[in-house]
Amino acid sequence: MSDQEKTSLWQGFKAFLMRGNVVDLAVAVVIGAAFTNIVNSVVEGIINPLVGAFGTQNLDSYTSCLKGPCEGTGDAATGVRILWGSVLGATLQFVITAAVVYFLMVLPMAKYLARLEARRKAKEGAHEVVQVTELEVLKDIRDALLAQRAENEGTTPPPGQR
Repeated sequence: MSDQEKTSLWQGFKAFLMRGNVVDLAVAVVIGAAFTNIVNSVVEGIINPLVGAFGTQNLDSYTSCLKGPCEGTGDAATGVRILWGSVLGATLQFVITAAVVYFLMVLPMAKYLARLEARRKAKEGAHEVVQVTELEVLKDIRDALLAQRAENEGTTPPPGQR
């Protein structure tokens, strides 16, 4: 590889990294990992004990035997089991993660962006009204000056200039 190819390759890589999407994605992954720890703590500390009030605290222990005999646990288990408890636990973790992300990040950001857009539109609308009003005032001043000049000269102003 020539030096020029290495330089252009390096510049292309730097341009890729500096794109906003890559940085946003990296931030999202870090925040997602942090939320995963929080959600796992909520599931293990709150959800599992609530489920434990009706059965066992460990959702992974909920199974159904598809083909028996289903005896033992872990690697010593016999038979074919459907581990629906672990699916239920993963589903709960997903729903809690999605709710936390939506209510604590997406919804407030959407409201904030909507307020910014409303402010921007209000400023544009006010600016347009001011411009239209100033233009009308300038036209009126022009018409008044033309009318005044016409009176002084004894002629009538052209049509549409009154």
